[in-house]
Amino acid sequence: MGITRVRTYLPQGLLMALLLLLPLVGRGQNNGSTIIRYPVDNSSSNSSGLLPSQMIERDTIDKARRPRKPLESFYFDDSTRARRIFSWTVSLEDNNITLQDMDTTIAEFQRDYPFMRENVGSASLGNLGGATIPLNYFDRPQFQNFSFVQAWDAYLMTPERILFYNARMPYTNISYQMSGQRAKEEQLFHAVISQNISPSSSFNLDYNADGMKGQYAQQKALDRYFSTNFAHTGKRYAIHGGYIYNVGDIQENGGIQDMRDVTDTVMDMTDNIPVRLDASANAHNLYKGNTFYWTQSYGIPLRRQRESDDLTLSKIPTIFIGQSFQYTTFRKTYSDDLTAPTGTEETPPFYENYYIRTDGTSDSIRQSMMDVKLFVQLQPYNRNGALGLVTAGIGNETNTYNYFVPEVYRGVYGPGGKQRKNSIYVYGRLEGAVSRYLQWSANAKLYTIGYRSGDFDLGGRLSLSAYIKERPLTLDASVRFTLREPDFWQQNYFSNHYAWSNRFSKEKTTLITAAFRVPDVGLELGGNYALTKDKVYYGLNVVPEQYREMLSVMGLYLRKDFRIGGLHLNHRVLMQWSSNQTVAPVPLLSADLSYFYGFDVVKKVLYLQIGIDGRYNTAYYAYAYDPAIAQFYTQDQVKLGNYPSLDAFVSAKWKRLRLLLKLQHWNCNLFGGNRYFEVVNYPQNRMMFKIGLSWAFYD
Repeated sequence: MGITRVRTYLPQGLLMALLLLLPLVGRGQNNGSTIIRYPVDNSSSNSSGLLPSQMIERDTIDKARRPRKPLESFYFDDSTRARRIFSWTVSLEDNNITLQDMDTTIAEFQRDYPFMRENVGSASLGNLGGATIPLNYFDRPQFQNFSFVQAWDAYLMTPERILFYNARMPYTNISYQMSGQRAKEEQLFHAVISQNISPSSSFNLDYNADGMKGQYAQQKALDRYFSTNFAHTGKRYAIHGGYIYNVGDIQENGGIQDMRDVTDTVMDMTDNIPVRLDASANAHNLYKGNTFYWTQSYGIPLRRQRESDDLTLSKIPTIFIGQSFQYTTFRKTYSDDLTAPTGTEETPPFYENYYIRTDGTSDSIRQSMMDVKLFVQLQPYNRNGALGLVTAGIGNETNTYNYFVPEVYRGVYGPGGKQRKNSIYVYGRLEGAVSRYLQWSANAKLYTIGYRSGDFDLGGRLSLSAYIKERPLTLDASVRFTLREPDFWQQNYFSNHYAWSNRFSKEKTTLITAAFRVPDVGLELGGNYALTKDKVYYGLNVVPEQYREMLSVMGLYLRKDFRIGGLHLNHRVLMQWSSNQTVAPVPLLSADLSYFYGFDVVKKVLYLQIGIDGRYNTAYYAYAYDPAIAQFYTQDQVKLGNYPSLDAFVSAKWKRLRLLLKLQHWNCNLFGGNRYFEVVNYPQNRMMFKIGLSWAFYD
């Protein structure tokens, strides 16, 4: 089934909001000489294990005392502005930014799958573009909205993941990887184009496509996103905003009919292995999403600067006033050509229920969410003091749900149709730094009125640092208490194959985390502990259930990178324990290892890496997957795991060009017992040869 063009309409309310905000945007061109500087969390989102740098001092020089700098912004310090190009993400809660590493290095370039780049990776259906779920319990998505697309979270773009750029010259990065025969080929494509309009204003275009035709029958998948984004980081006024389009078209084969076709035999043609939803079933999932967003703030000093202030607002009282807006809509359609069972079939039917039609399925659900925030940030005196920043905000979240319920079932499953739920919330944050050795923060969010009334999220974080010859050691600890209404779709749902109407209690969770990092020796040791009451999950019967008892899950994580000359031995190891494997299944041990040798072929021109990546987890009752609802559910019949998956690679960096040659899963059918399943009935791809490149342009 092809992907059709989607027409997007701008709501009248959004248009009016834009018009009302135009005067504020105009004020962003203020020519006053005062420069307001925010503290920047200089941590990286990559897996390098580097320390976050909290509350960095910001230096300012009066315009009259020296020539105006190319970029003057309250976000960036002198060292950041000196870079030729840098990138960051933004928070819609308060318009504050987090600097991010540019994706132009050779480090971990061989990790091509988006769901394998973090921690110890994910369990997948085998095909790129298909559903995935992280092995780490604490990384598993817990969508409070749009849970019907959370299985494809690894491929989705959201406002929080958007990278903004500031560059002295136009920047373009194009990446492409391919593998396999044409009939089964796999492709990954990513392109970024960024252009500065002025030293403080920029826009970028971002396009990504991940998919494959599939080694097994009916396994074609393609997930794409496109975004256009803009940022202005001026002296007092800052705004980030843009538009995001997500789309995925996924064939569903339900997995192979008999796992012994892989574990006990070696069939030359994988597409000849019988699948549970074959071509006659014609099963598909199609999702489409549109997001409009922006966040903006304006800074006002509460007193005039003096010479003794060193011309910086970081040490005088200042107030920041801001506003954020997000409108997101997602639609998911599941279709198949299956007919209702007659009772004479030799094998059990894939679906037992046919509530709407007996000659095929076309289920469609839709949700839209509009979230508007107003916030104020107060810097009482010194941003780097014991109480550096106070944030307070109020927001209104409106969700509209749309699904069909036939009239004959409405007495049991509700009216269906369009349902609107409104929630009002308040939130706040306190943060400070007693010294360079101790930073702290506390935050709270409380839903006061409406659908989610009574929900709250309370948390605190403490960071202790020590320095040995200016090399940092950091201990971070946090605690969080949450009370949340289960997702609407976990309580209300009707389709051709599944229907439920639940009245679940709110989930109650206590989460404790700790992490010790020594980046100079490549060491990170962390622990997570979660205690949850009334956990909602998709259980043995596929449909949502609520576990009324207390569920505890603990994880210990170790990352240690050794380097001996050009030899790199990188280790990621995770151990997990769950008090109930039927509710929260986790493998006891998961490991992701990367051993490679790196050396200069031509010094400062061509650098080469040759190595092996390996992944392994112990056997456990892994998840099963249901295509109709696009959810992973628990099972207690089959244990999966205890299989090593190995890749060999050669990667190179030649000036601005990165190259990759990779033999993925080269040990397939050689050793390991052919137990290469991560989800029940869904085998992983067999050995594939891959080639890829990434080229950065700065002109």
